[in-house]
Amino acid sequence: MRAFLAPGWRGHLTAIVAGVLITLSLAPFHDWPLGLLGLGLLHRLLAPLTAKQAFARGWWFGAGLFSSGASWVYVSIHDYGYAPVPLAAALTAGWCLSLALVLGACAWSYTRWLRDLPGGRTLGFAACWVLWEWFRAWFLTGFPWLYAGYAYLDTPLDGWAPVTGIYGLSLAAAFTAAAFASFVTAPGGQRKRAPLVVTALVWAGGALLALAHWTHPSGKPVKVGLVQANISQSVKWDQASFDATLKLYREMSAPLWQQVQIVVWPEAAIPAYYDNVQDYFGEQAALAREHHVTLISGVPYREPGRDNREIVVYNSAVALGEGSGLYHKQHLVPFGEYIPLEQWLRGLIRFLDMPMSDFHAGPEGQPPLRAGATSLAPFICYEIVYPDLVRLARSDLLLTISNDAWFGHSIGPLQHLQMARMRALENGRDLIRATGNGVTALIDARGHVTERIPQFEAATLVGSVQPRAGLTPFARFGSQPVLLLCALLIARCLVLARITARTRESL
Repeated sequence: MRAFLAPGWRGHLTAIVAGVLITLSLAPFHDWPLGLLGLGLLHRLLAPLTAKQAFARGWWFGAGLFSSGASWVYVSIHDYGYAPVPLAAALTAGWCLSLALVLGACAWSYTRWLRDLPGGRTLGFAACWVLWEWFRAWFLTGFPWLYAGYAYLDTPLDGWAPVTGIYGLSLAAAFTAAAFASFVTAPGGQRKRAPLVVTALVWAGGALLALAHWTHPSGKPVKVGLVQANISQSVKWDQASFDATLKLYREMSAPLWQQVQIVVWPEAAIPAYYDNVQDYFGEQAALAREHHVTLISGVPYREPGRDNREIVVYNSAVALGEGSGLYHKQHLVPFGEYIPLEQWLRGLIRFLDMPMSDFHAGPEGQPPLRAGATSLAPFICYEIVYPDLVRLARSDLLLTISNDAWFGHSIGPLQHLQMARMRALENGRDLIRATGNGVTALIDARGHVTERIPQFEAATLVGSVQPRAGLTPFARFGSQPVLLLCALLIARCLVLARITARTRESL
C-alpha cells in the first residue's frame, strides 16, 4: 500500500484516482465524502515529495479530475463541431491535460513554500488550494468549473455560502481533508487535535449560519412559465427547420399566456438575428401585452459598430410585452462564441466554424431586465459559473438562460445546474433557469430546486418565484474577504517559520 503513496508511477496512479474522487463528489453523483477523501489523498501523496516531484504528482491529480469531470467538451467538438474522432479526442485530451497544469503548479507551490512550515500542512494546504481555484477563474478568460466546494451544497457547510461564497466552502473542505489526513498519518505521539476541533467548529458554524435569513421577500410571488423545446442541436441551425422552430415556440407558449406573468425562452431560442425576426417577436410581444405578460427570450443580436463600418454581434436576451430591456452576454466562451487569434485559426477545422462563433462581449454594468415592477439580473449560459460576476447584480430575481444541448447526455449540464444552485444560495435570490433541452428549473433562495423539467423532453414548466430584497454578506463583499484570509493564513505560516528559526538560532 505504501508504494501507491510514494514517488513513482504507482503514486501517480493513486493521484489520478484521487482526482476522479473530486468529480464523484460533484453533480450528478453527489458523493461529497469522496471529495474529502480525494483531497486527503492528495495531501498524503505530496508529503514525501520534492517540489519538482510534487508538480508531476499534482498534474496527474489534475489529469484525473479534468479528464473525468470536464471531458464532456468532446461532445460539442465531435458531435456538433464535426471533428473526426481522433481529432476530437486529441483536442479534448489536450484541453484537459493543459488544465491539469494548474493543479501541478498548486502542488508545487504548496510543497515548495508551505508544506514544512508551522501550520503549513493544514492551513497552508487549504489556502493554497483556494488561491489556485481562484486563479482558474480568470487566467486565460477562466474556467471556474469543478471547484471542490460545490460538493457541499446540501451539507452543513452550505450555510457558509451566503457569507463566503464558493471559495469559503472550498477552503472548509480542503482544511477538513488536510486536518484528518495530518491526524491519521502523524505518529501517535505527534497527533494534534486542534485542527480537528477547528474543523468541528467550521461545520457546526455552517449549520448555525444556515438558520439565518440574509434576504427577505419583496412583494408577491411571481408566476413564471418556462419553455423547453428540446430541439436537437444537429438541426437547430438548419434553415430547413427554421419555420418548424418558430411554430414550436408559438404553440408551446400559447397555453402560458393566461397562466403566468413571465414566459422565458432559452438561450438563442430563435436561431436568427433579432432584426430578421422582428415580425415574429412583434407577434409574440403583442400576445404578451394582451395578457399582461413579459416574454424573455435569448436571441442573437447585431448592430452597427461605433464607426458604422462593421456589424457587432452579441449573444443576447430581450424582454418584450409588459417587460423591457436588452442584455448582451459579457463573458464569452473561447472557441464556442469567439475564436482567439481568429485571423490564424478560423477555417482550420470545421469545429472553428460552428454557427454563431463570432460574438462580441457586452459591456459591464448593464441594467437588469424588467418584467413589470420586477427586476431580473440575466446571465447567459457560462456566465452563471462566475460567482463575482453574479454577485454584482442588484435585482429582485436571478435569471439564467442556456443551451446545454452542446453537451448531449454528458454530466456537464448537471454540473452546470449545481453551480446555478450555488449562485442562488450565495446571493439569497430565487433563480429562474431556462434551457433548450435541460435542465430547466426553478431554484429558491436556499439553493433548492423547487420545480424542474426532465432533460430531453419538450415541455413547459409553470411555477412561482419570490422576489427578494436585501444583500447577503457575499453579495455585498464578494470573494475578496476569503482570498484575503487565504493570503493571511499563508503569511501566518511564513511568520511563524521565521520566528521559530530565530528562536532556534538564539538557543
